Amino acid sequence: MASKWLLGLGVVAVVVGAGAYVKRDFLYFAMHAPKDRDALQWTVPQRDYAFGHLDDLPQVKSHAMTPSAAPHAFGQGGELQILGADGKLPFDMGKFMTDQRAVGTLVIVDGKVRLEKYGLGYGPDSRWTSFSVAKSFTSTLLGAAIKDGYIKGVDEPVTDIIPEFKGSAYDGVTVKQVLTMTSGVKWNEDYADPNSDVGQFNHVKPTDSEEAIVTYLKKLPRVAAPGTLWHYNTGETGLIGVLVMRATHRPLAQYLTEKIWGHYMALPGFWVLDLSGREIGGCCISSSLTDYARMGQFMMDGAQVDGKSILTEGWIEAATHKQKDIDKPGRGYGYQWWTYDDGSYAAVGHFGQTIFVDPKRKLVIASTADFPSNDESDRMESRFAYHRLVQQAVDREQGVTGRALMQ
Repeated sequence: MASKWLLGLGVVAVVVGAGAYVKRDFLYFAMHAPKDRDALQWTVPQRDYAFGHLDDLPQVKSHAMTPSAAPHAFGQGGELQILGADGKLPFDMGKFMTDQRAVGTLVIVDGKVRLEKYGLGYGPDSRWTSFSVAKSFTSTLLGAAIKDGYIKGVDEPVTDIIPEFKGSAYDGVTVKQVLTMTSGVKWNEDYADPNSDVGQFNHVKPTDSEEAIVTYLKKLPRVAAPGTLWHYNTGETGLIGVLVMRATHRPLAQYLTEKIWGHYMALPGFWVLDLSGREIGGCCISSSLTDYARMGQFMMDGAQVDGKSILTEGWIEAATHKQKDIDKPGRGYGYQWWTYDDGSYAAVGHFGQTIFVDPKRKLVIASTADFPSNDESDRMESRFAYHRLVQQAVDREQGVTGRALMQ
């Protein structure tokens, strides 16, 4: 890939393939760029820059996704009138963007852009990392691999594809149990703890030609019988990525380009690699906000390319509806999508990344941010409240009353 750097007045632009991405101040980058791979422990100033430029960091390697020459196009509509929680005064979008430390938010209704805002110096052609939003991309690729005949189905044991797991805690675990994070294998997802599993798995050195995540996971103990306990586990999605790569004999970025990106997306994307040179299935796609919204639209429209779904029959219904209860009223977990009892669903990533999809309202909301800390529950609940306000705005515009909202 050839890159051309254009310098002028403190702004740097890099031209990549068909898309031009605006860079922020180069001196700022030189002063604040992190030198390690511990993204969860980077400072806020480091994250503000690096999360938009991961593929520029010498310590971060990635594979590229090639966009379409004729990407899915959104129409343009008038700005959606969103009211605040009282239902009377206009929603204070400026305060919301500031409180969220938002990079961007994009609202699509019935295929038209109804709201588009940016912050932290970024814009429509900027990239931002996905964190766990990537999980929903990875699980979708598994659905495509089943459709393409590479994987038998969700009831196939993972050891059929990854025999190294024989005799480990993953022996006897099915593909579906990994998809729903119910393997029963012990895992610590504490983002603030650098010694937790989620803080350590990406630093393990792989053995022989084995994927780094396989090396890490096969040493973990089991704490519950497979299928009996839901426990959020980024390692499980890394495992899904390995299942797809081994079955298809392709890197995830290549398969994503073949199935979705090369047909639907407008700008190049990047997927960060682990120390074994494979994509991290549970994290770290870099994309524009509009292409994140395109992923939501793609799912809502039946995951179709040239009029045919790329996914096995019934996949979207199963993936985007509650498979497991997560002990939160009105919410559940599907196949690496968070589900809501009103029929909506979402891809959710650390530090404030979301793709929210509401098929009943023909609504997609893509949002990116840099929440200031690893303890993000309050800000994420504010994000969900924003989703509900947008749902209500669509209902008012359509003259609909009494329709359920996401919880």
